[in-house]
Amino acid sequence: MKQILILFISITTFAQSKLDKEIAIILEEGKLLYNSEIASWYGTDIFLEVYKEREKIGGYFSYTDSNNLSKCIFFSKEDKPKVIGAINFESTIKLETAKADLKVREFTKNELELYKLRKEALTIIYSDTIFKTYSNTNFNVIPIINKNQKKVFVLTGPKINNIVILGNDYLLNFDKNNKLLNRRALHKNIIPIQIDEDKELEATMHNHLHETGDLITSTDICTLMLYGKIYNMKQHFVISEKYVSIWNCETDTLNVMTTEAFEKMAK
Repeated sequence: MKQILILFISITTFAQSKLDKEIAIILEEGKLLYNSEIASWYGTDIFLEVYKEREKIGGYFSYTDSNNLSKCIFFSKEDKPKVIGAINFESTIKLETAKADLKVREFTKNELELYKLRKEALTIIYSDTIFKTYSNTNFNVIPIINKNQKKVFVLTGPKINNIVILGNDYLLNFDKNNKLLNRRALHKNIIPIQIDEDKELEATMHNHLHETGDLITSTDICTLMLYGKIYNMKQHFVISEKYVSIWNCETDTLNVMTTEAFEKMAK
C-alpha cells in the first residue's frame, strides 16, 4: 500500500510539473506574440505620421532584440529591400516613449532572417487552401525566431470596431533554411466576440476540441492582451475536455484547473 501511495504521488508530481512547463511555454510565447503585435500597432501609427513617401513602403514586421527591446521595422519595395525606418520602443511598449529612426540602412542579420521568413510564409499563405479568409478581417503575420526555432504565426484581425476575433489562426514551422516543415490551423473555426459598449463584459468563453489542445493557446493570449483592456473585458474561459484555462484580462494572468474541478465549483 505504501509503495502504491509513493508511486501515485510521483506520477501526480510529474504530471503537474509537465503541465506547469507547458503553461510557462504558452505564456512566454503569448506575450512574445503580443509584444510583436502591439509594437506593430503603435509602430505603424507613428511611422505613417512621420514618413511621407508611402509609395516606397514594401512592408513591415516587429521583433524583440537581444536586449529585450521591441522594434517595428519598415522596408522598401526594391528587389533587395532596405530598412527605410524603424520605431524603437523601451522595455515597456508605449506610444509616448517610442522613437522614430528614419535612417535608410541594410537589414541586420537577424532582421534579414525575419524578412526572409515572413516572405516565405506569405507565399505559402496566398497559395495554400488551408488558410481561410473572412469579410472585414485581415491576416496578421508574425515571424518569430526564438531559441533556434523559426515559426510564423498567422492571426485573424478585425477591420471593424467592437469585435474581438479568436480562432482562424495558424502556425507554420520552418527549418534553419526557411523550408516549411509543417503548418496547421490552431483553431478549426473563427470565434467572433461582439462587443456592446453599453454593457459590461464580465466573462467570455470558447471551447477547444482535441486537435487544438487542452490549454489556452499563445494566440488566444496575444489577442486577449491586445483587446481585453480596450473593451474592458474581465475574464475569458477556454474549456477543453481536461482543463479550463481562465485568463484575467485586467491583470494578464492565467489560472488553470481541471474541467472536473471547474464543473464541481460551478454547481
